[in-house]
Amino acid sequence: MFKTTTMIAAFAAFVITPMDAQAQDVATKSNVEVRMASEIQWQKLNPARGDASPQAGTIWGDQTKDGESGFLVKFVDGFSSPPHIHNITYRGIVLGGALHNDDPDAAHMWMKTGSWWTQPAGEVHITSARGASIGYVEIQSGPYLVKPSSEAFDNGERPINADSSNIIWLDASDTSWIKGEASADASKNVQMTFMWGDPQGGKDAEKINGTMVKLPAGFSGTLDTESSTFKVIVVEGQTKLHLDGGKDVKTLEFASYFGSNGAASHHLTCEKECIIYVRTKGDYSVIPK
Repeated sequence: MFKTTTMIAAFAAFVITPMDAQAQDVATKSNVEVRMASEIQWQKLNPARGDASPQAGTIWGDQTKDGESGFLVKFVDGFSSPPHIHNITYRGIVLGGALHNDDPDAAHMWMKTGSWWTQPAGEVHITSARGASIGYVEIQSGPYLVKPSSEAFDNGERPINADSSNIIWLDASDTSWIKGEASADASKNVQMTFMWGDPQGGKDAEKINGTMVKLPAGFSGTLDTESSTFKVIVVEGQTKLHLDGGKDVKTLEFASYFGSNGAASHHLTCEKECIIYVRTKGDYSVIPK
C-alpha cells in the first residue's frame, strides 16, 4: 500500500574503482542514468481529483504507461484519500514526513522515514499524511491507476507495513553481500536489510530484489554490480557519488537517484550516516575501503 510522498529526485552517475581491465571496459560502456532533484517534473497522481490530487514525479520509467517504473509522490499536511484500489501492486518507501496506508477502518499507524510497505492490487485502502510527506513508489508493470473501491478484487497477495523501528539490520558477519569484517562498534558497520524479492539473486525478472543499506558516518567505499539493472535511491542523509575517478563529485540529498546497466563500481562517501535503497537483479557487493 502506498501513502507517502514528497520525494525529490537527484539522479547521479557512477564511478569506476579498480576492477580488472575487462570489467572496467564493460563498466565504462554501461548505460548510466543521472537525475538531480531540480530535474523532476511534477504532475497530478490522480487527475480525476483535480487540485486535491497528490503530485507525482517520475524518476525512471513511466508510471502512466506499461512497464516497470519508479516515481516520487508528495502529499500536503493533512491529506487523506477516499477509500480506493489500484489496478497493480506497488511498493513504497517513506522518505520524509509521516504516512499511513491501511484499511479504511484501521487505526492510524504513522510510518516515518525509512519505513516501507506494499499495496496489493485490488485491495481497498486509504492513504494519509501527517506533515508534508514524501515517498518513493515503484511498480513492476503499469500503468499505475487509481480506481473506486467498488472495483475491489483479491489477487491473493497481502499487504506489508514495515515500520523503520522494526527493521532488522545485518552486518558483514550476517551476509556475504557486505565485504570485510564487522566491528564490535555497530555504529561503524555497513548494515543491510532485505526487503522484498529473492535474496539469492538471479538474472531473470523474477529475481529482482530490493534492499536498504545503512552507510556509517565517514564511510568511503563502492557498490559493485554486474546487474543489467541497478537503481539506487537516497532514503535518508546525504551521499556523495564520486565520478571520473574522483574528478567529479555529486552530492545526493535524500530522494536523489543514480542507476546503471551492466558491470560497474559506484564510489560513495557519507560524512554522516546515510541510508540508500537498492533495486537490482541478482546480488551486489558493498565494499568499504
